[in-house]
Amino acid sequence: MRPETLTALAAAAGIAVVQAAGSDAWEGLRGRLARWFGRGDAERERGALERLDRSAADVAAASPDTVDRVRTRHEAGWQTHIETFLEDLDDEQRDQAAAQLRQLLSEAAPAPVREAGLVSGNTFNGPTAVQAGNYNRQDVRFGLQP
Repeated sequence: MRPETLTALAAAAGIAVVQAAGSDAWEGLRGRLARWFGRGDAERERGALERLDRSAADVAAASPDTVDRVRTRHEAGWQTHIETFLEDLDDEQRDQAAAQLRQLLSEAAPAPVREAGLVSGNTFNGPTAVQAGNYNRQDVRFGLQP
């Protein structure tokens, strides 16, 4: 497997871990990823669960002004951890583990939202603001500004 393929896969997994932390998808991804790391070894699986929980707790505890930095740090940390894990396997094991990780990530990915931002069947009387999306900010002021 090419090194850049491993890097891209590990980066995608790091992002998935951080995005899932604190969401409805967390428990499923957490358990499956820990089993992937454990590869049948209960102690390794337990260690992975502890590390995943620390990451989720750090992201949850981050203040609004530091959350992006904390997320980036954990994404990079998981990328490095996964790359190292894969590099330590022989070629056959690495190919098998990479395929399993790809499958795990594809199943953990949220379903695409087909009608994001759609506003339908509403009646608005007066000033109105509608916002859709993730991680966005909106400051709305109606009336005269002092």
